[in-house]
Amino acid sequence: MEKAITSGEIAAALSDARLVGSPMQEVRRVISLPETNEDPSLLFWCTERNWDKLRTINRGVVLCSNTLPDVYLVPGRVHILVPNPRMAFQEILSKFFSEPCEIEGVSPTAVIHSTAKIHPSAMLGANVVIERDVTIGKDCVIGHNTVLKRRTHLGEHVVIGANCTIGGVGFGYEKDSSGKYALLPHIGNVVVEDFVEIGNNTAVDRAVIGSTILRKNSKIDNLVHIAHGVEVGENSLVIANAMVAGSVVIGKNVWVAPSASVLNQKTIGDRAVIGMGAVVLKDVEEGSTVVGNPARLIGRGENK
Repeated sequence: MEKAITSGEIAAALSDARLVGSPMQEVRRVISLPETNEDPSLLFWCTERNWDKLRTINRGVVLCSNTLPDVYLVPGRVHILVPNPRMAFQEILSKFFSEPCEIEGVSPTAVIHSTAKIHPSAMLGANVVIERDVTIGKDCVIGHNTVLKRRTHLGEHVVIGANCTIGGVGFGYEKDSSGKYALLPHIGNVVVEDFVEIGNNTAVDRAVIGSTILRKNSKIDNLVHIAHGVEVGENSLVIANAMVAGSVVIGKNVWVAPSASVLNQKTIGDRAVIGMGAVVLKDVEEGSTVVGNPARLIGRGENK
């Protein structure tokens, strides 16, 4: 449903924002940067590399960098100039346009073990399964059909999507005396710290001994596999179809791109970037960027 707010309200909600144009312009809808636009009620954002596109956009409210040259200021548009337009757009979407959570309270179809400890503010979707000795903190949201296996611990404000398995047994086998593979018992757990988000259809395996840990504010995308004993550092991102093998340690502010694979027991330093589809067979130093199969270094010390 469309919402009406004013350009002045949008500017007031952002720190270090400068409004150029009418503060009374109503905004009813947000869109991606258009080729042309004659509707004054649309809000969009523009990066520096797309400034030239503004020449064909006559109306609307645009979030732009505060370095925008005056030549691009069109009288028919409203301009909100900010240090980081993309971040400002995210803030405005969250504050004024985000849809309410689809999950409310605890679904009557959720299955919860009697030993589980769940904060009253947590929300559990349909067919969620919470096993023995699980703990779920304040304001957590668990999507439909997700399973939290035994002793999984969630901090506060954790969001987990649909159809995930958190705390399942990893792929750890040893040959017995007859040459047959026998599963190595996994007696550890998974610890998910505050403000972690996990997408849909993702598996995070519990440790053999100790804990698999997702540190504060890390973000795990859809269709990701985090193996047993992995540690993902604060503010790091692991993106769709990536596979992080057992006992890998990922530092802070790391970017693991889609379809990347990291071999077991490797260390990824802080601020490293693992490129799309990269196959990491050795440790990656902090601030380094690696790509390819096998992954090779293409940059160092430039990532912030």
